Amino acid sequence: MIVRIMGEGQLELPDSALEELNSLDEAVETAVEADDEAAFAPALERLLAAVRATGTPVPEDFLHDSDLILPPSDATLAEVRALLEDDGLIPG
Repeated sequence: MIVRIMGEGQLELPDSALEELNSLDEAVETAVEADDEAAFAPALERLLAAVRATGTPVPEDFLHDSDLILPPSDATLAEVRALLEDDGLIPG
C-alpha cells in the first residue's frame, strides 16, 4: 500500500500495518468528532509517526497513485474534518 503524507512524500507500507493504522486513525477521528483540539494534535502525530516508522520511502522518480493520502502534521482540526470520509482517514 502506498501512503502519501501531504508535503512529505510517499511511503510504501505492508498491508499488515493496516490494523494498527486503523486504530490510530480512530483516535484522530474521535478527536475531530469531539472538536477536541488537545487530543487531536497528538493523535494525528501518532498516526503519522507510525506511517513514517513502518513505511519505506518511495523514490521520487517512481510514479504511482497513493492508496491513502494523509494530512501534514501541522494540519488543523478543521482541515482534517474536511478530509475525513465515513471510514476516517484510513478506510477499512
